[in-house]
Amino acid sequence: MSGGGGGAADSRVETISRLAQWRIESLGPCSYRRSEPFRLGIWNWYLSVEKSRSVCIRLFPEPGRVAKDQPPLARFILRVTCPGPPRRSCASPVQEQLLRTSDDFVWQVDVMSHGRFTIDVEFLDLRVATNNATESSSSIWPNEGMVQRIASKSTLGCLSRLLTESIHTDVTINTTDGVLKAHKAILAACSPVFESMFVHDLKEKESSTIDISDMCLESCSALLGFIYGAIEPEQFWKHRLPLLAAANKYGIGDIKGCCEESLLEDINSSNVLERLHVAWLYQLERLKKGCLSYLFVFGKIYDVRDEIHSFFHHADRELMLEMFQEVLSVWKPI
Repeated sequence: MSGGGGGAADSRVETISRLAQWRIESLGPCSYRRSEPFRLGIWNWYLSVEKSRSVCIRLFPEPGRVAKDQPPLARFILRVTCPGPPRRSCASPVQEQLLRTSDDFVWQVDVMSHGRFTIDVEFLDLRVATNNATESSSSIWPNEGMVQRIASKSTLGCLSRLLTESIHTDVTINTTDGVLKAHKAILAACSPVFESMFVHDLKEKESSTIDISDMCLESCSALLGFIYGAIEPEQFWKHRLPLLAAANKYGIGDIKGCCEESLLEDINSSNVLERLHVAWLYQLERLKKGCLSYLFVFGKIYDVRDEIHSFFHHADRELMLEMFQEVLSVWKPI
C-alpha cells in the first residue's frame, strides 16, 4: 500500500491496485477539504469534499500537461462509509466520464455525519480519451490482453511439444516418402474432413492411419506445423502451394486464407500464370483478380508472350473467358 505524499494524515490517500482510500477524521458543518495527490495509472489524482447545505465529493486529475494532452476516461465507483455506530455506507452508480477538471464529476451524498468517514474510489477501467470526446484508446491496464497472450503462447508451446516430441500420439500419417505421428483430436478440431474420418466407420478410424498420398513428408510436416502452431516462416513460404492444396482438400480455411494472402504478395512475370491457374483451381477470387490486374491493367501480358500459348492450351474455357473480359474492360474504346 502506498500513500499519496507527505503532509497531514487527514489529507493522505492510500492506494492499492485500482483502489484509492481517503480517511477523514472530521468534517465541520461548513468546510472544504482536498486530499494530497495520489497516483493511479499515468495520472496524479485529487479527491475533495465540501460540506455546506449538502456534501459534495469531487474526483479529478491533477492539472498539467498529462491531463491536458492525455485526459482520462475513467470508469469507477465511489463509496462513502461512516464507522458508526451504527455503521452506514452508500455507493454511487458506476460512473464513466471524461475527467479534466474538478467540475467534471461531482457526487452529492447525505450519509456523512460530523465525525470520521472513509471515501473509496474503485477504478474499474482507465483509458486515454481521444479527439476530446468519449472515444478512447485501449485500457491502460491491459491485464486481460496480457493473460490471453500468455495463455495463447503457453498453449502453442504445449501443442508444439505434442508434435515435436510425439507425446501420446494416436494416429499415423503415411506420406509419399515417410511416416508422421499426430493426434486425432487436434486434427479433427481443425478439419471437418479429418473429423469425419474419426467419427464414421471408415478405415482411418479402425486403423488409426491416414494415407496422404499427394504430399511428401516435408510438405506434410509443414501442414502439421501450421495446425499445431509450430511452423517456421521459411517453412511456410517454401510449401505454400502444397499447403494450399491440402487446405482446400481438408477444409482448413485459415491455412487457405493465409496461403492466398502470401501468394498475392510476390506475383511476378515468372509465376503469374501459375498463380492464375492456382487461383482458378481453388476459387481464390482475390488472387485471381490480382493476377489479372498484373497481366492486363499493368500490361505485363507482354512479358509472358512465350508462355501464354501453352497456358491457353491447358486453361479452362471459363478462365479464358474471364481473361478475355478483363482485356475488354481494360482496352475498351474511349
